[in-house]
Amino acid sequence: MRNFYIKSVRLKKVYLLIILLLFGSIISIISNYRDTGVFKLFYKKVPIYSVETKDKKIALTFDLSWGNDNTSKILDILDEYKVKATFFLVGAWIDDNENLVKDIVKRGHELGNHTNKHPDMTKISKEKMLQDIMSCEAKIIAISGQSTKLFRCPSGAYNDLVIETVQNAGYYCIQWDVDSIDWKEHGADIEYNRVIKKTKPGSILLYHNTAKYTPETLPKVIKKLQEDGYSFVKVSDLIYKNNFYIDAAGKQISK
Repeated sequence: MRNFYIKSVRLKKVYLLIILLLFGSIISIISNYRDTGVFKLFYKKVPIYSVETKDKKIALTFDLSWGNDNTSKILDILDEYKVKATFFLVGAWIDDNENLVKDIVKRGHELGNHTNKHPDMTKISKEKMLQDIMSCEAKIIAISGQSTKLFRCPSGAYNDLVIETVQNAGYYCIQWDVDSIDWKEHGADIEYNRVIKKTKPGSILLYHNTAKYTPETLPKVIKKLQEDGYSFVKVSDLIYKNNFYIDAAGKQISK
């Protein structure tokens, strides 16, 4: 009876070990092949929130829409600190600011598509998504003479269909991992500390052209991060263009 009990315990341990090994293998497979569509029940598709890199490179991005416009002030600050950034433009904003679009390009910055009318992409059809994206793209090309391969979802809202539509249209879908939350206007010090605390190599920082405190906090943020050894690059110079995968947290990782 005692021998039977010992054998039983041993068998249970073997079975447990096998189960743990199988579980670990499944997790590993999902992590490496999550974008193939085989494991959609486990993960939803995600945009690029940040980039895995050992270099202290980060990307400063601005969403340009409606409201009080600080774009000219922002451009002057970027010139002062010799920083290049990426500006995601809403088509409706472009309509009223053609000269600013030209100025952004003239000063060596990068343009990204932020849709034409800033809809919630998760609540419209694929056809309407493409129509809104292409309308904005046409305006960018008409004014700047350049197309863009970068796209940002309005309000950061997305689902599998949104990501698939954007990617199939030839864009890299760009989110952010450092949100200044400047649009809520909590205060200059709060916004400054929030960004400094969260920034790490490969981060993508989010600001808006309409926020009250951004012209005040931006110089301090740039100066501090430069002193800490960070270099600012455009999003297209931060992300990997091929041979990569995106993990469940939205980090783009080179294969």
